[in-house]
Amino acid sequence: MKVISVTAALGLFAVSTAIAGETVEINPPVEGSISRAEGLEAWGRIYEVASHPRCSNCHVGEDNVPMWSGPAYGKARPHGMNINGGESRIGAEFILCSTCHTTKLEDWDNANQKPHAAPRVAMDWQLAPVEAEWFGKSSVEICNQLRDPERNGDRTYLDLAEHLDHDLILHWAWNPGGGREPAPYNLQDHVNDVLAWGVAGYPCEND
Repeated sequence: MKVISVTAALGLFAVSTAIAGETVEINPPVEGSISRAEGLEAWGRIYEVASHPRCSNCHVGEDNVPMWSGPAYGKARPHGMNINGGESRIGAEFILCSTCHTTKLEDWDNANQKPHAAPRVAMDWQLAPVEAEWFGKSSVEICNQLRDPERNGDRTYLDLAEHLDHDLILHWAWNPGGGREPAPYNLQDHVNDVLAWGVAGYPCEND
């Protein structure tokens, strides 16, 4: 497995300056400032988010079946109504995810207030790529996937932070509405942890 080069990634930002993203500040720590132990602590918090139902329910495997899980659902189970995202991961082969997870252009503050209604954001709903299967996976399994360019979309930790900045489905995880439990921490904290983990060298517990 090829692991992302921290030095190469940091080379893109030889001068440590904050980048004003759309919703967060992307401000990587100085190279060498984050120890392995601190990186593992950051990873532990990342895993709390990645394994949370708001994230993992749509990070499913090759069966392309999203999950319903979390306190409001009791026992974890496949998405109702025999939903299957297909190989397209947007439901193109069966029924589009956006059929129920509709988009609209106004009043987003109140878009997800109704309990048990299909969540909506201002982009087409979809499953994560099959390479990013997280549901039911251990910390070690997700850690190794997320640092592997062949399974993370060839992203550095800076790319991952920028992905978090602009993906509206990810943003929904911290503000899901409808009585749903939000993902832990907040978006900025999560971005900061990804940056710290990357600068520390992407440590995993099995290293």
